[in-house]
Amino acid sequence: MKLLIIRHADPDYEHNCLTPQGVEEARLLAEYLRDVPIDAAYTSPLARARLTAEPVLTVKGMEAETRDWLREFDAEIVKPNKEGPGIVWDWLPEDWTRVPDFYAPDTWTRPAVMAGVAEKYGAVCDGLDALLSRHGYARDGRLYRVRRSNRDTVALFCHFGVECVLLSHLLSVSPMPLWHGLCALPSSVTTLYTEERRAGVASFRASTFGDLSHLRRAGVEPSFSARFCECFDDETRHD
Repeated sequence: MKLLIIRHADPDYEHNCLTPQGVEEARLLAEYLRDVPIDAAYTSPLARARLTAEPVLTVKGMEAETRDWLREFDAEIVKPNKEGPGIVWDWLPEDWTRVPDFYAPDTWTRPAVMAGVAEKYGAVCDGLDALLSRHGYARDGRLYRVRRSNRDTVALFCHFGVECVLLSHLLSVSPMPLWHGLCALPSSVTTLYTEERRAGVASFRASTFGDLSHLRRAGVEPSFSARFCECFDDETRHD
């Protein structure tokens, strides 16, 4: 089977919708996916994900099911040198890279600052595993037992933070290097597929991450959302 993890288009957080750029991104995404087989679709309940999914669903003549665990990963922590709680990602590199535990799949929630994050992370992973089981693949340790081998394509319309949680679980790695080392720009598509190299046992492997072919084909510049400044003297986001 294949999974398409699709980040929402450029967001207007203040008005809980998409920017004009985001609306165009969603339209181009729909045109790009028009001829791509999709057998089932699931979406976050948040408006920016649903509005990204709608044009795709319209051209495909299908509906999506809403899954609460696909909403943005909202676990909060108090990071070093910060006042008050904030999202678990977007740490300064000089802070999180000092902690060896953050790099390992079994220890990244061990530091005291991560208290309470593991439960929310587990809820997302449980939701994903229940969905995959429904489609024929049951989690067994760090692999999947194949109950119904298939070539179905399942689309998940969600958010960058939770996308990294999904990838972390599917690939059995810590989400910390993913949150801080990858950047899925708005409306981008990440594709994973199963490899069943021994009968009945499958693993997931990514063939593309953050694909923006639909924008490149139209000559549209990607949105900046999720990125930080390329150089310190840039007049773009630093924190």
